[in-house]
Amino acid sequence: MAIYTKRIYENPSNEDGYRVLVDQLWPRGLKKEDARIDRWVKEIAPTTELRKWYNHDPEKWTEFRRRYFEELDRCPETVSELVELARKGKVTFLFSSKETKLNNASALKEYIENKLKP
Repeated sequence: MAIYTKRIYENPSNEDGYRVLVDQLWPRGLKKEDARIDRWVKEIAPTTELRKWYNHDPEKWTEFRRRYFEELDRCPETVSELVELARKGKVTFLFSSKETKLNNASALKEYIENKLKP
């Protein structure tokens, strides 16, 4: 079991495993047929308010993660589905942000990996 993150604008690969878009909004300029996603889980994305507050400001990263994890705690069914997908095999969380490290997909990866620990 492995979880990866990848920018949705990168070319899809068979190595991606199960591809899950974890953004609330569809990526600009990308046709749905070109995205090759297996699932779009809008409800797991940060709320609009949190996303706008964070605005990819590195100084807010720690607080963003804390707030986002609180939001994730309120989505137990969707979180459980993602945990089960990760237990079955490789999963890639897709995101559209130009920020490749401090983004919601990276935070979600950390959150789900923590749920996978015994």
